[in-house]
Amino acid sequence: MSSIETLFNEAKDGINTLKIDSKYKTAALDGIETWLMDPDFHEYVPQIRHLIENRQWNFLLDAFYQVIPFGTGGRRGLVGIGPNRINIWTIRASAQGHAQYLIKQYGEDAKKRGVVLTFDVRKFTEKEPYSAKLPNPVMDLDCKTLATAAAEVYAANDIKVFMFEDVRSTPELSFAIRYLKTAAGDMFSASHNLPTDNGKKVYDEFGGQLIPPHDQALVKEVTENVDGVKREDYDAAVKRGMIRIVGKEVDDAYYDQVCALSMSRERGIRVLYSPLHGTGLTTVLPVLKRLGFDVELDPKTANMSGAFENVTFNIPNPEVVESFSCSYASADRINADIILSTDPDADRIGIMVRHKDKWEFLNGNEIGSLLVNYGIEKYRDLGKLNTDCTVIKTDVTSSLIETIARKNKVQCIGDLLVGFKYIGEKMNQLETAGQMPHFIMGTEESHGYIMGNYCRDKDAASAAVWLAEYAAELKIQNETLVDALHRIYADYGYCHNYLTEIRLLGAEGIEQIGSIMDHFRETDINAFGQFTVRQRIDRWDGEPQPHLSPTDTSSRNVLVYKFNDQPDTAGIRVTVRPSGTEPKIKMYVEVLGKPCDENHLDDAIAKVIAVRKKLEIEFMQYCYRFLGVDFPARGFLLFWQLPLKSKMRYFEIEPEIAALKSMTDATGKKEALSGLLSFLGANPIEKVDSAFAEKYGAGIRKYLGL
Repeated sequence: MSSIETLFNEAKDGINTLKIDSKYKTAALDGIETWLMDPDFHEYVPQIRHLIENRQWNFLLDAFYQVIPFGTGGRRGLVGIGPNRINIWTIRASAQGHAQYLIKQYGEDAKKRGVVLTFDVRKFTEKEPYSAKLPNPVMDLDCKTLATAAAEVYAANDIKVFMFEDVRSTPELSFAIRYLKTAAGDMFSASHNLPTDNGKKVYDEFGGQLIPPHDQALVKEVTENVDGVKREDYDAAVKRGMIRIVGKEVDDAYYDQVCALSMSRERGIRVLYSPLHGTGLTTVLPVLKRLGFDVELDPKTANMSGAFENVTFNIPNPEVVESFSCSYASADRINADIILSTDPDADRIGIMVRHKDKWEFLNGNEIGSLLVNYGIEKYRDLGKLNTDCTVIKTDVTSSLIETIARKNKVQCIGDLLVGFKYIGEKMNQLETAGQMPHFIMGTEESHGYIMGNYCRDKDAASAAVWLAEYAAELKIQNETLVDALHRIYADYGYCHNYLTEIRLLGAEGIEQIGSIMDHFRETDINAFGQFTVRQRIDRWDGEPQPHLSPTDTSSRNVLVYKFNDQPDTAGIRVTVRPSGTEPKIKMYVEVLGKPCDENHLDDAIAKVIAVRKKLEIEFMQYCYRFLGVDFPARGFLLFWQLPLKSKMRYFEIEPEIAALKSMTDATGKKEALSGLLSFLGANPIEKVDSAFAEKYGAGIRKYLGL
């Protein structure tokens, strides 16, 4: 028996000890056997051997039990070794399948028109659980390397490649596809995910992400029809004219389109801009400067870096309020009126507003409501507002946006599935019908917005233009965006949208997420605590029937609970869906209030928020009980994006943290605390401090005297 066979048998014995459905074990072992035996994977074998010898069974199971799926945002996930990881092999196989798909779709035209490849700043530097002493083909793997690997595959399939010479944003990729009239495009990025992740988003000829059933056809091509991967040396492909480098021409054309969206000449505000170490330096910053805004970069996050080292929790996501923490000092120093930030691929935007000498964070629904209101007002001022004007949103995006549109006699396409690709598809339909001149904007709750007709994905740059000039107009009246938002709430009713989640990792987590959805789908639930169910909507039951494809079924794996109103509400609902790109199940809680006098708004808001908090606890505790978890009430004070196992582990070690108070050696106390909290990753104290303080009367540092 060879050493490889012996190694595989050891893996087999270890994997079979895991308490999980045998189908996952079988799939993982098939993958491990292939990667150990097939010469194509020889460079990965030393690290696989290391993982087996160190009995990393759960890690191996998760890395090998499937090929990374295609979700709402494309294919992304952890960088690493195995088919369920992002690495050179999975990217090349994906490019080969995509090349075959394009040729089947467009024939020789696909080869002539080609693809555009864009990449952002990510670079993999995670050491554990791999061995630093052995060769590791995924160490220091960056987006440019992935894009280059894909370019070699497309070129070998005689598909022309347009590749940017350096990092660019996702929305500029979408624009470039339309500008260069290519058949498709790829963005190599993991958007706002943790530094451990990478991936690629695939775009169609219109500049949008693939929708069902086209995404399923691509997945099938990649997973079932790739018998071998063609590859041509990059330099040779450039010399042959199959790879063409693009840059300034596309940049300038893109800037022209975004700048043309401006609807005001007011520029009298000061902006601090944080690209969160990402590609917004190539889009948002030059656009705002071209339009004449007074913009200064946040020095802590102005460098491009896949480590996201100065972002709290290392989560470069403008949806997360803590991502702004490093920017306050610079914003105060320059007396900024607003702080704008964007995620690494610059498609999402976040904002902090200086209001009454305090920084106030606006969530994605609040930003969307402001932008829709601003767009409608400006269209009216310009004489462009009519009954053909249209706003597009996803179903989980605030109902307030639909209310604003309806009361201004503007059409709202508001029931779309989650994923900006569905907004892009509706834009395509409007364009075909000659209605795009009446398109005001598209919006989704996760900080994504688009105006104009230059691309088919969300773009932080276009939103930055409207937010900055809206804030400048309000400043003339000694008001802020928060004041404008309060007027909207008084006129239309306060709408409180809150996103929470249960993050369940690995194959076991996927089973748990599936079981939660099955339970909700199969069980008649009359109430969650004091909240009685008025209606349950299953998006699997909607048109079209039958479903277009497995990816269509996956995208429509959404349940909506509508509840009977409370005295102070005009609508209550919870939407539940598994994430398409991360190992979690998401709950979107919405409570809509009633219009009121602006003088009574604070009281109306407080009542609506109180209803939301009660509903969140009742609904989430139901889920935790179903999972067999006794979730402490203080658990709702922990950082919401922590995996469930990490939350429960914190409560297990919390007494040990408190016991450190008796230690007299400050250095030893700090080291012990660091060791206890190491499983929480970056900024661990900030992730648990509120829960600790709730029990012990002070935060961890103060309680321990640190």
